[in-house]
Amino acid sequence: MCIDENYCKGCHLCVDQCPKNVLKVSNRRNARGYLVPEACDSENCTGCRLCEMICPDMAVSLEKKEDEK
Repeated sequence: MCIDENYCKGCHLCVDQCPKNVLKVSNRRNARGYLVPEACDSENCTGCRLCEMICPDMAVSLEKKEDEK
């Protein structure tokens, strides 16, 4: 799972939408000052892509980061 912090505006719709509570609001802020979500339980992700679909800024993708491959 990848969250592009450059696009995230901290609405946390992805956190609210996840049926498995994989995402949580982190204490980390992006360059614009928004608290960004993070995957806290990736192994429980079912790949439903609800987080991707709900994100109005297309900041969430289920493609793995380079270091997760």
